[in-house]
Amino acid sequence: MKKKGWLVVMIILYVVTGVNHFINADFYLSIMPDWLPVHELLVQLSGIVEILLALLLIIPAAQQLAAWLIGVMLVVFLVCIHIPMALNFKGWDDIVWWIAIVRLPLQYVLFRWALRYTRGSTVYFFKRD
Repeated sequence: MKKKGWLVVMIILYVVTGVNHFINADFYLSIMPDWLPVHELLVQLSGIVEILLALLLIIPAAQQLAAWLIGVMLVVFLVCIHIPMALNFKGWDDIVWWIAIVRLPLQYVLFRWALRYTRGSTVYFFKRD
């Protein structure tokens, strides 16, 4: 698939994931580490940020910045949520732990995918004059 097609997939992925923070807030609340404050607010903010960054990918002038910010967001989520979640082993039958283990390498893939749009040519969705 071409660069534009993969960008469309990325935009859809982050919009759907952001919306999911509101639809399935209980899941996100259940994986929040205890040391983070105001869990509900953070779940809502992270959903809003994912949606906004996805939409910024559509705007040519904001595309590279949005891709960089998605990379930063993924690193923050990795350090604050995903690694602590993976370290919280409660037994081999803990589905949340298995989700965390699968998500760790996925974070790297998502990070590399976002970096693809931080340099090089901008993808235009609409005809330029």
